[in-house]
Amino acid sequence: MKVLSLNFLTCAVKACKSSSASYPLHPKDAELVQDDIEINPDLLINVLPRLDWAALSTTATELGFPALPPQAPTEEELLEGASATGEAGGDDKPVYSKTLTDLHHLLMETQMMEGKLVCANCGHEYDVREGIANFLLPSHLV
Repeated sequence: MKVLSLNFLTCAVKACKSSSASYPLHPKDAELVQDDIEINPDLLINVLPRLDWAALSTTATELGFPALPPQAPTEEELLEGASATGEAGGDDKPVYSKTLTDLHHLLMETQMMEGKLVCANCGHEYDVREGIANFLLPSHLV
């Protein structure tokens, strides 16, 4: 489960639907895996306005990543210092800003393979196994 996905998940317990504490779900005992994925600046720029920045900041901190800035970066800040090709010397790889590469690393390359997602409102724990969260609830919580 990509860290990006965590920004869109809330507790499925019926009693939590009206509580703001049910979002975001908090990772517990998370086993993280890093994938090597090519940076797509357009994707990050288009996803950024759809993210709840405060929730992402909370999740990133809980997973042990450096603190995010208090506000989401603008498109200009993400593309600042970027170039289509690398530095002189024959390197053909594009050069991206640190902010863009850090966000890409957090949102796209980081996966939670094992652990739990915990609701701050009711305390229910959703198991995550092999990168898939189990949101099936026992009958007494439906």
